[in-house]
Amino acid sequence: MELAQILDIPPYSLNKTDKARLLNPFFNYLTRHHYANCNPYKIMMDCVGYDCNKEYNYNQLPFLPVRLFKMFDLYSVLKEDVIKTMTSSGTSGQTVSRIFLDRNTSAAQTKALTKIVSSFIGTKRVPMIILDSETVVRDRNLFSARGAGILGFSMFGSKRIYALNENMELNVEQLQTFVEQNKGERIFMFGFTFIVYQYFYKELLRLGIKLDLSDGVLIHGGGWKKLYSEAVTSEAFRNKLYDVCGIKNVHDYYGMIEQTGTIYMECEHGHLHAPVFSDIIIRRPHDFSVAGVGEKGIIQVLSILPESYPGHSLLTEDEGILLGEDDCSCGRLGKYFRIEGRLKNAEIRGCSDTYETNF
Repeated sequence: MELAQILDIPPYSLNKTDKARLLNPFFNYLTRHHYANCNPYKIMMDCVGYDCNKEYNYNQLPFLPVRLFKMFDLYSVLKEDVIKTMTSSGTSGQTVSRIFLDRNTSAAQTKALTKIVSSFIGTKRVPMIILDSETVVRDRNLFSARGAGILGFSMFGSKRIYALNENMELNVEQLQTFVEQNKGERIFMFGFTFIVYQYFYKELLRLGIKLDLSDGVLIHGGGWKKLYSEAVTSEAFRNKLYDVCGIKNVHDYYGMIEQTGTIYMECEHGHLHAPVFSDIIIRRPHDFSVAGVGEKGIIQVLSILPESYPGHSLLTEDEGILLGEDDCSCGRLGKYFRIEGRLKNAEIRGCSDTYETNF
């Protein structure tokens, strides 16, 4: 199948067998494509014994450690075809990843994100509150992970406001007016976890202001390290937000700049789900073999979207546990999992974790 056809499939509709039958040929195609068009990738694949004439199951294909994108410029298209360069978050002094997108890959990322998020919030555009500052998105050519996230999710808003000013202060009056003007409509909110907690929740609490967002939906991601240091769990985060604005529909997500467009959304039962066009594999750290259900290991992420750069099969620096496949009580098919945290000594690089040194 062509990529466009796969992206038309409902994102949580295929079981294990059907998904493997669909994805195996595509991941083999992508690996051969990057092998032929990205010389550094070819050298690395040769070193691990990759055979471009062999068909692999995708859990047997070689993967790249995600940190390599901090060390090399990896792309599989002509440099003049690159329309956008995305950079990861990083604290001062850290090297950032650089991800090179051509027009086709960028369009595929947008379509995939649309399909995934629409399955949670619906296809109709709705009023949107961006829980961040507009300052983050001003450079449209060199996207940071945080700016890319904001712009990507902004397409779901029919009308949008930024909740924070350039000094990261809450625009209280503007927020109250926006909520009142859109009373009776579902309001969509997006933000990065620590920023939502620190600059939205804490400020409303400090001011003693309660907003009526009981019909709203919040999607947030990244930045859990600082909240864990404050003993704020996922459940506590939800409860605290409910206290200040009555919101009940809250979804975390897992994703990274190296595979933009491919996100793993949290369902109503607190499980992160892999959609049809991507997958996760948990690998044992001592030999990188595939871990079983309930076993903690390193998360490998796979996505059919990266065609302009060899980012289709990546070993992350995160630990996780596979909770099951095709049997989540929410009804969505595919693997579901949870994040256990960063590998020891891995850099802090979450979009909102790095705010204070990068804004």
